[in-house]
Amino acid sequence: MNLLEEQFDILSYVNQHKSTDEHRKEQIVKEDHEPLVQQQKVADPFWSQASSVVSLEEWKKICRECRRCSLREGACGVVFGEGDPRARLMFIGEGPGGDEDKLGRPFVGRAGHLLNRILEAAGLQREEVYIANIVKCRPPGNRAPQREEIETCFPLLEKQIELINPLLLVCLGAVAAKTLIRSNFSITRERGTWNEFKGRLLMPTFHPAALLRDPSKKKPVWEDMLKVMDRYRELDEKER
Repeated sequence: MNLLEEQFDILSYVNQHKSTDEHRKEQIVKEDHEPLVQQQKVADPFWSQASSVVSLEEWKKICRECRRCSLREGACGVVFGEGDPRARLMFIGEGPGGDEDKLGRPFVGRAGHLLNRILEAAGLQREEVYIANIVKCRPPGNRAPQREEIETCFPLLEKQIELINPLLLVCLGAVAAKTLIRSNFSITRERGTWNEFKGRLLMPTFHPAALLRDPSKKKPVWEDMLKVMDRYRELDEKER
């Protein structure tokens, strides 16, 4: 058994716990505070270009040329995101790490391998969801992105969500939750509760990297994923 399997044998965990949350339904938590990023479309000239874009591939080309903040200067390139361009389920993390920066792909390091295993345990393939980050360039030393960097990069993600048009969003970690839900959101106390982002259901949970540091977070993450998959199947059946 390799190191990753020792840290989190998710498939084994599923067999033990999958039935416990099979039909749980949670009330959506309405926003009572402002999200971390305020809307700046009118003042941001970048949106004059964004408004005319109608395809994800076209938006990807534009984003790869972005140098709107200093993060791009220290990064190998823009990590746009990847997955099914028509995905009904979208995962949003914090930002690229070293491996992601080198390869130009999100979640390909140890946390990414763990995310793949979680998806597999939930009956999903990585290729059928979409994975992106709050910021698209690696912060120096893998530090958390600063507010100014998040505000600058957020229009790129917002347009990306609009073009993919997923049914459900999953925030992986505190940075994503504070950006899409509200600035004082507590991932420890409030993960596992349904929220909304522009009419889409949103589930916040721990980042896979947090599970590598603290194995006790494995169980709550799986509980959150059970809720996501229950709602995902419900919405999928309604659309058919």
